[in-house]
Amino acid sequence: MTAERGLKAWHDVMQGGNSPDALAAIIAEDAVFHSPVVHTPQRGRPIVVAYLSAAGQTLGNDNFEYVRELVDGDNAMLEFTTEMDGIHVNGIDLIRFDSDGKIIDFKVMVRPLKAVNKVWEQMAAMLETMQK
Repeated sequence: MTAERGLKAWHDVMQGGNSPDALAAIIAEDAVFHSPVVHTPQRGRPIVVAYLSAAGQTLGNDNFEYVRELVDGDNAMLEFTTEMDGIHVNGIDLIRFDSDGKIIDFKVMVRPLKAVNKVWEQMAAMLETMQK
């Protein structure tokens, strides 16, 4: 099961501080990222690394916790909770891995609406800072 191998690498990167270099090592060159707040899929390792790095810095605070994990073949679903500026965030990372255990598709879904708005606000600011 490639998802199990890929998930171990994902958790190692997350626990290690979510650095862009570590992320790049576990993401396939032609990976796709589906944001909860951007309409079009983001394609290619550099942009996927940028989005996941920004997400790690905005969502990955002291309150972030994966609360459930489901694995099926090449796919994994990780439910998470966190708090951002007093707003409870509940979300899902839906990840597909290639035969080498690298991430090829990463989709994030977030609820409730207040949380989506807060994620959009903080992710936009973080991505703008990263582009400067």
